[in-house]
Amino acid sequence: MPLMLASPAIPPGGEIPAQYTCDGTDISPPLSWSGVPQGTQSLVLVVEDPDAPSGVFRHWAAFGIPPSSHGLDAGYAATRPAAGFREGRNDFGQPGYGGPCPPKGYGTHHYHFRLLAISRPTLDLGTAATAADVLRAAQPYVVRQTDLIGTYHR
Repeated sequence: MPLMLASPAIPPGGEIPAQYTCDGTDISPPLSWSGVPQGTQSLVLVVEDPDAPSGVFRHWAAFGIPPSSHGLDAGYAATRPAAGFREGRNDFGQPGYGGPCPPKGYGTHHYHFRLLAISRPTLDLGTAATAADVLRAAQPYVVRQTDLIGTYHR
């Protein structure tokens, strides 16, 4: 069974509803996953915008997600942490989720919600770790990965 990532709020390749962006309440969308491969010790979730004018912009990085979990409810935040779950700093400079907020007039941006199954129970990162640090630390341990792409424009 392949690793699958889905959201009841974001159809694959479809538009991300405004409530999950800086134009709305800026909360994380609900996500669900299945097909976590055997040997997975934890999951990593990264949200990236490769269409940003300055290069790849990372909106969220979460790690240490238990492989037995099946998703996250909308509005996950550090104030409502899941057991054993940690977050890196996004490219807005804040820990946690920062929703899509492309510059006005720059067309449609594609947001990649990437789920990585890794062969480590967590990543040895401090509280100042960025989303890029999380991704870099996870790469050598990736067992399988998948993504869900949503779009947004202003």
